[in-house]
Amino acid sequence: MKRRTFLAGCALSSISLGAGLPLTNAKSKRPNILLIMADDMGYSDIGCYGGEIETPNLDRLADNGLRFTQFYNAARCCPTRASLLTGLYPHQADVGHMVYRDEGKGYHGKLNEQCVTLGEAMKNSGYQTLMAGKWHVGHSEDVWPSNRGFDKFYGIHLHVDSYFKVLKGCDVYENGRKVIKATDNPPNRLHPDQEWYTTNVFTDHALKFLDEAKQDKPFFMYAAYNSPHWPLEAPDKTIEKYRGKYMQGWEKLRRQKIERMKRLGIIKEDWQLSESDAPKWENLSENDRKNLDFRRAIYAAQIDNMDQNIGRLIKKLEDKGELDNTLVLFLSDNGCSAEPERQMFGYRFKENRIENFRQWRKDSGRSSSQGMAWANVSNTPFRKYKKWTHEGGIATPLIAHWPEKIKNGGRLNHAPGHVVDIMATAIDVGRGFYPKKFGGNKIKPMEGVSLKPVFEGREIKRDNPLFWEHEGNWAIREGKWKLVCDGPKGPAELYDLEKDRTELNNLIDKYPDKAKELAEKWHKWAKRASVLPWPYKPQWQADI
Repeated sequence: MKRRTFLAGCALSSISLGAGLPLTNAKSKRPNILLIMADDMGYSDIGCYGGEIETPNLDRLADNGLRFTQFYNAARCCPTRASLLTGLYPHQADVGHMVYRDEGKGYHGKLNEQCVTLGEAMKNSGYQTLMAGKWHVGHSEDVWPSNRGFDKFYGIHLHVDSYFKVLKGCDVYENGRKVIKATDNPPNRLHPDQEWYTTNVFTDHALKFLDEAKQDKPFFMYAAYNSPHWPLEAPDKTIEKYRGKYMQGWEKLRRQKIERMKRLGIIKEDWQLSESDAPKWENLSENDRKNLDFRRAIYAAQIDNMDQNIGRLIKKLEDKGELDNTLVLFLSDNGCSAEPERQMFGYRFKENRIENFRQWRKDSGRSSSQGMAWANVSNTPFRKYKKWTHEGGIATPLIAHWPEKIKNGGRLNHAPGHVVDIMATAIDVGRGFYPKKFGGNKIKPMEGVSLKPVFEGREIKRDNPLFWEHEGNWAIREGKWKLVCDGPKGPAELYDLEKDRTELNNLIDKYPDKAKELAEKWHKWAKRASVLPWPYKPQWQADI
């Protein structure tokens, strides 16, 4: 497969956000960039965002870096990854939904030729481009990472949905070559003495790529974990660490968590906790409570293990003397998953219990999940989940760590941001170039803004609202105002996020003109960004 190439002379017509220095003189001074993505992790799961799960390595990055409290993803894995990689809204990159079928313009199910990836943009700005983990923005060969700008790749092009196996259709690739077919016992090539566990294996290969990196060029690395996406599968020792911790129940845990978040400054003192979607803990049988505790313990262990692996990456950077000159960014692709939505306690809760755990420990696929009740805890204090455009579906932690630029560690930034900003940020801090043309195609302009000013203690200027659409759920945020709608036919809801980020006080009847103004802006964007039409057209006028 022929790779897309940067046109000769293209840099002359490119957008440069850097200092304008020749790349040959700037290489030694330009930072490395390590971008880390979690999968289906809730806004407040990790310790530095008020969570009860032990994440000392992420907490360390936060303590010595910067946390964004109002950063957003695109509500689901494929759309968020498309936005993250291209600096566009997902529909503009043709991944408005998922990657399993072609659903028309905006929803073709794979990255199009009118966008460039971070791999392509950073490679042609003089960076080594490395990736390990889950791709999930198209699985035909023309959009493999090796054909979209990444010098080195180890991982899976499609979904993962397993920690101990390689599932059918989800083969493992290295640099464009299939290295492991579907199997229940994948070989751990780098560590034959260790059991295959995806989070560990992806990190092993990321570390290998760092060891192989050339010393005279900066690197851009994208580590895309599948943790803590279901199924619930984790090392036994780590699971045991959390067993019994959740027997107090979700109501108490949510109350404890919101108080920690307020003390940390993550949320305001006067924001109220949204209502629980779960049944009363005390009304459940003792056996069910033990099994629910067990499921949450496995979920916590998945995040704990991911944090351990992030610690391995940080140590490698320290050992190489590169940590101070590396911008590390960590975020999640969507809010915590309530899948399956109609099963409060998760996949196969009645069948897969503690007593037969050895039988389903490595079943993978849809063998187990934590369900809606615990996901509500992960998304504290917000409403809704993955797939929705209420805050519980789109809010993500974002940690930035870069000792050479981010001073006074532990700072919080409360300005809204979005995954479309990552491309602009990488181009800016890397003194790179974003092309107007690439591979013979006209490239759409970036939608985001650089976060670099925030790293340096300054404010960013955002001229446009932020937008969302997924499966008919849609939203727009402009300043303090957010208009959000469940499904294409509404009804729409209007919130003042300065006073009410947990979306409890719908102001649409009080401010109908503001709602109409936002709806019109959303509809104009939707037509521009190839959101409409899909199988439906949102009845936004009727909603308000």
